[in-house]
Amino acid sequence: MTNNRLLAVSLGLLLLFTLTVFLFTNDSYELIESCSVWVRNYFGYFYLYLGLGCVLLLVLLSLSPLGSIRLGKSGQKPEHSNWAWISMLYSAGMGAGILLRAVQEPVFMLQNPPFNTTSARETLALEYTFFQWGFTPWAFYGLFAMIIGYALFVKHKKVRVSNAIEDAIPNKMARGGIDIITILTTVFGLIAAIGLGTTQINGGLNHLSESEFGLGTTLALAILISVLAFISVWRGVNKGIKMISKFNILITVGLLIIVFILSDMGAILGAFLSATFAYLVDFVPMSIAFGNYNPGLDFLTDWTFYYWAFWIAWAPFTGIFIARISKGRTIRELLLGVMIIPSIGTFLWFSVFGTSAFQLIQNWGNYQGEFDNVFSSIFVFFQHYPMAALLNFTTILLLISFLVTSVDSAVLVLSMFTDRGKKTPRRSHRFLWSVIVLLATLALIVLGHAKEDIDVLVAIQKLLIITSLPFSVFMLVMIPIFVNSLIRNKKKTA
Repeated sequence: MTNNRLLAVSLGLLLLFTLTVFLFTNDSYELIESCSVWVRNYFGYFYLYLGLGCVLLLVLLSLSPLGSIRLGKSGQKPEHSNWAWISMLYSAGMGAGILLRAVQEPVFMLQNPPFNTTSARETLALEYTFFQWGFTPWAFYGLFAMIIGYALFVKHKKVRVSNAIEDAIPNKMARGGIDIITILTTVFGLIAAIGLGTTQINGGLNHLSESEFGLGTTLALAILISVLAFISVWRGVNKGIKMISKFNILITVGLLIIVFILSDMGAILGAFLSATFAYLVDFVPMSIAFGNYNPGLDFLTDWTFYYWAFWIAWAPFTGIFIARISKGRTIRELLLGVMIIPSIGTFLWFSVFGTSAFQLIQNWGNYQGEFDNVFSSIFVFFQHYPMAALLNFTTILLLISFLVTSVDSAVLVLSMFTDRGKKTPRRSHRFLWSVIVLLATLALIVLGHAKEDIDVLVAIQKLLIITSLPFSVFMLVMIPIFVNSLIRNKKKTA
């Protein structure tokens, strides 16, 4: 690892950031908070337009003759089966988030409708939840996956985001800056994911045992997840990440089917169809907050702007991982598969849990905020179903497993970056990044408990919003360069 400038600079900046947060915690928190609000206030609508533009661009490319370009040799079969591919991209792209928000977000949207509509409030609540978890975030992921996959398997470049613009921007320092931001954002994203996930697991354990698990349990969970992720990434994509991802999706589908069968199936199917139809019809005006579909700046800042910035920040490393597992697929298969299949699965998930929660609230006749806590809402929800203990235990197991796949896929990407862009990085890099991520997570969890008046994990999440800004600007540069390259490649092979 000697003479590895990208690794040295990245580790140096991570160490500097960690020391700064420890020494100047209050000032760091206030700075991050003010900067994240500034980004959302001044670039929020830009993110909306960028999101709609990405969806339309990907649909256009997938339906055009350019969509037939294969990421690999002509006639080459996909490296992974459809089932394995979908399992891995979904586990890496969203995973634990759908457990975190399964009940809480649809219920929040029901209690706080984003805008007036002729649709039923239940339909609107699901429609807006679909909007924030549907085509747009997967379009951000799909865009980076397509561009990196093309550079990797068609142009045979190394695995780095900067290589997407290498021909147009020869300045090594500028390209290196993009790679460093990607590494830092990936690490911060992992810390936030592990922190949120372990907090939800703690919430479940506290709810089930009616006791209070403290710092020791949180640290033990973080260590467990990091160790399992290291074992997975050490074994590689086929023997580690793929196997755990398949397990995740099987358990997720099983959990979905159980809740579906034990609930009002007709109501759920009706809600799914009506909300999906409304989402498709309203997608464009919702995407630009136009007219009656504008929920107001406060709502947008707290929800949509926040989500869009978060998805953009996660898009580079998630897109790189999806690109890494998409060898042999055409651009059309990649784009339509990434945007449509996970979105439909997410819509079904929120329809089942959201509609069932709506019916519980209706039967109660008086809602007292039972589902307001994002960390315990799904466990409270299961208490009203048969086999509650089994369902809650399965959810905790699934949370751990989803977090493992998020961490192992990110560690793989970090290792590819710092091991000079190799598709199969050395195990020494995988070990190094597993250790770094674990130590950074433990440090920030401890700091969060030491500073009770400051939510350090929320600060890290908001830090991702700040780092999303250079990526959004980079996307404006990257898209025309890539499309021009696609057109020239198509002409050569025609």
